[in-house]
Amino acid sequence: MKTKPDLSFWKLWNISFGFFGVQIAYALQSANISRIFATLGADPHTLSYFWILPPLAGIIIQPIVGSASDKTWNRFGRRIPYLFIGSLVAVIVMCLLPNSGSFGLTISSAMIFGLISLMVLDTAINMAMQPFKMLVGDLVNEKQKGLAYSIQSFLCNAGSLVGYLFPFIFTWIGISNIAEKGTIPDSVIYSFYVGATILILCVIYTMIKVKEMPPCEFESFHGITATEKQEKTDFITLLKQAPKVFWSVGLVQFFCWAAFMYMWTYTNGGIAETVWNTRNVQSSGYQEAGNWVGVLFAVQAVGSILWAMIIPQFKSHLKAYSLSLFLGGAGFISAFFFTNQYHLFVSYLLIGCAWAAMLSMPFTILTNSISGKNMGAYLGLFNGTICLPQIIAALIGGTLLKWMGGHQIHMLVIAGIFLTIGSLLVFFIKETSIEKETLKN
Repeated sequence: MKTKPDLSFWKLWNISFGFFGVQIAYALQSANISRIFATLGADPHTLSYFWILPPLAGIIIQPIVGSASDKTWNRFGRRIPYLFIGSLVAVIVMCLLPNSGSFGLTISSAMIFGLISLMVLDTAINMAMQPFKMLVGDLVNEKQKGLAYSIQSFLCNAGSLVGYLFPFIFTWIGISNIAEKGTIPDSVIYSFYVGATILILCVIYTMIKVKEMPPCEFESFHGITATEKQEKTDFITLLKQAPKVFWSVGLVQFFCWAAFMYMWTYTNGGIAETVWNTRNVQSSGYQEAGNWVGVLFAVQAVGSILWAMIIPQFKSHLKAYSLSLFLGGAGFISAFFFTNQYHLFVSYLLIGCAWAAMLSMPFTILTNSISGKNMGAYLGLFNGTICLPQIIAALIGGTLLKWMGGHQIHMLVIAGIFLTIGSLLVFFIKETSIEKETLKN
């Protein structure tokens, strides 16, 4: 097996640049979904249920996209066709979702429309997002994968920063941040429109700049033989043959993504109660808290960008991973003690450390341990370690909230405990290198 050549910084940058636009879309979704459905009339105890559909769609779609793209070869590339289709669908739905309450529908019909739109949007975003991780696995050698995923993490967080701040910025320039009962403020609607425009432009840039390897070249770099090409594998077989690191990293992922599910679901209601002293979703205080969620998530993105530049300095992937999650756990727990909106910056800067590691470390560790033949399928299946914990967390979220006396800020404390557990489980991971093992043989 030949070793892939080193790529220049800008080639690594171009591989992931479209991720900037995709992440703007994802940030708008994650920061505003609870706000949108609460404004439409959802009860706080049922908010977590609205978050079940996105990961449920992801756990089904991602392995299919990954496996299909492993077998796709055409003039547009291997992964890029799926990237473009996913982005195009996401753009269309981003123009519809925030208007769920503006089509003259009843409250129940508006929520059903919003739910369907949310499911399609998250499926499309995941379809657009996953190929970027696969492109790094396909085109980048083992030595540069850490840097490549760090660049991807940087662009991801830069996109998040923009997406989270859009409603705050639009409100600041005078666009209305309040609306009639059952409708979404213009500040949110315009944010989705602009985000959709940036998304498609960034994806077109990646399609122009990135050229995937032709089949023969790809096979030579990944050591794929003629016999292996003829082998047919299903998802069950792949899971049985998955390296141990797939499962050990997956266990850490479970606690990480459950924690962030609670952040996305309950930050709005939590800080509205502790900082603005309101639970009334129609109040200006609740909507102001909704804008501040975007600011806090932007602070998280800044923390993640800064920490992503520090992570490559660690000699041990596992120590960097564990420390990052521990700092994030401390950030979540500290949010419970702050009643000043600016003090919460400390909490979300620390949470950003965990997010930076979650975006890069699992994929660096995993792609180093698997061959190129089933790279897409394995990354698609690995997405289950992202989606499944979100589904479970969403299902039990309402019950946990009742146990917490209905105080949504307590759910962030639970998130902090989850990340702390994840930081300890990191040390059960044993890294392997398929590239080094193949070269030895």
